[in-house]
Amino acid sequence: MLEHIALGQYLPGSSVLHRLDPRSKLVGLLIFMLFLFISRHPLFLVVAIGIFIWTFSVSKVPLIYFFKSMRLIGIIIFITLLLQLFMNNDGEVLFQFFSVTVYSGGLTEGLLIGGRLFILVGMASLLTLTTTPVDLTDGLETLFSPLKKWRFPVHEMAFMISIALRFFPTLIEETARITKAQMARGASFSHGSPWKRVKTIIPIFVPLIVQSLKRAEELAVAMEARGYVGGEGRTKYRQLYWKGLDTLVISIITAYAVLGVLTRLL
Repeated sequence: MLEHIALGQYLPGSSVLHRLDPRSKLVGLLIFMLFLFISRHPLFLVVAIGIFIWTFSVSKVPLIYFFKSMRLIGIIIFITLLLQLFMNNDGEVLFQFFSVTVYSGGLTEGLLIGGRLFILVGMASLLTLTTTPVDLTDGLETLFSPLKKWRFPVHEMAFMISIALRFFPTLIEETARITKAQMARGASFSHGSPWKRVKTIIPIFVPLIVQSLKRAEELAVAMEARGYVGGEGRTKYRQLYWKGLDTLVISIITAYAVLGVLTRLL
């Protein structure tokens, strides 16, 4: 299941979403994330779903691949829904089974939170699926460039985030490989008491941490061997160009944010 996580992976393509400036995608996603949970109005949620469907349709990401990548968040959403069903006592009683009572407020709240989580993770996954790590780095560095006046290490921060996203799929593959190796040696991750299951996870995390430190050291040595000294005095081979389509995307997201504020006040 872990190998299907889309966050941090990139799918080459020539769709509209691939061609957008990374700055517009980053700013649009940030605004979308900030205002996604601001209103409970049905119209606002319908607009959020519409934006997500439109974004997914223009991204040209395979439907099967996307839903496979969302299986893990689907489990989290299901657990969230169950917690709301059994712990939220608002609204009318839908049904009662022995000592368990399900209320309409719990069902509504669970669906709202689950839907928002799905949209949020889906949009973040689409960002990395349609944007190369290099473009993400350039976009972040450009957006945070005003902080250079206060001697903030903008290039280093953007580069660090890009490296983290780049190695996220690698760590997932490494975790899957170590898990299979432990299972081949007789380890069981689905049987026994909860404490025993926790103990079986330790043989996974220890070699994973060792491998992560080893990769980090190899990357540092490679960067030093190539004369990397940070962002000072560096030039860019690829330049970012803001197009009319980027302005249109930001305008749509801004209108979405304004709608969220208005529905919150009504």
